Amino acid sequence: MPELPEVEHSRRVWDVGLGQKILKVLVPHPNVRDFRGTEVRALPNLLAGQVFSSSQANGKQIVFRFGQAGWLGIHLGMSGRLTVDSALVEPRKHDHLILRQAKRSLVFSDQRQFGRVLFHQGIEAPDWWTRLAPPILSDQFTVKAVSNFLLRRRGTPLKAVLQMQERFPGVGNWMADEILWRARINPATKAGELEPAAAANLWRTVRRVTRLAIASLQEDWDYPANWLFRHRWIDGGKCPRCHSKLSRASIGGRTTCWCPKCQRNDAPE
Repeated sequence: MPELPEVEHSRRVWDVGLGQKILKVLVPHPNVRDFRGTEVRALPNLLAGQVFSSSQANGKQIVFRFGQAGWLGIHLGMSGRLTVDSALVEPRKHDHLILRQAKRSLVFSDQRQFGRVLFHQGIEAPDWWTRLAPPILSDQFTVKAVSNFLLRRRGTPLKAVLQMQERFPGVGNWMADEILWRARINPATKAGELEPAAAANLWRTVRRVTRLAIASLQEDWDYPANWLFRHRWIDGGKCPRCHSKLSRASIGGRTTCWCPKCQRNDAPE
């Protein structure tokens, strides 16, 4: 499933259409699961004629604004994609929403249909957007907030805690591994075992990995060779920092990769 940086990258794909009017809306498959809970048949009338005014991502959710009162929410799920095509592109098998502009079409496709399309009309932001946790790079994502959350989840392995969307929106399996590897913390460490200095280090590392990941995808849609990401699934993969053989196990219900030397339970924070 796409994680925070991939979602942010996807959001920017459609931004080429900012400031332009939506001339026509196509919903080729109104009964797919992506539209559950949405008045999908009303979308063409509600969006046609509106100007694409802004976009924002938070965690794994994206919102696109149309005029002052149109809120289109998209969750990519497992296989959702946002692309840009010609103005007269014909719907393909897995294209579920097409927003046509004068010079292009903004296309949402989803082969496996685990994504989600939401719509709200009104000046005030919808509940499905306002109830999301503060973004990791926002001022509301503070050391204190993270430290308090760790204490409330004191008996849970940090690998699992980092994937809890109510505090770490957008962090998934690979980002959690990357963060803990950079912070030199063993993924099985219980949240309540971190001293205040280690919790602050974890907070800094979460934000740093987020910033670096977004910047890397802006450049070439890949991550550098000195990231754990590039080695975590290689058979016999080695730590890019110390070259020790990487370990793997299920922690918190998810397959986890870490360096047994850099991330010992007694490794310095």
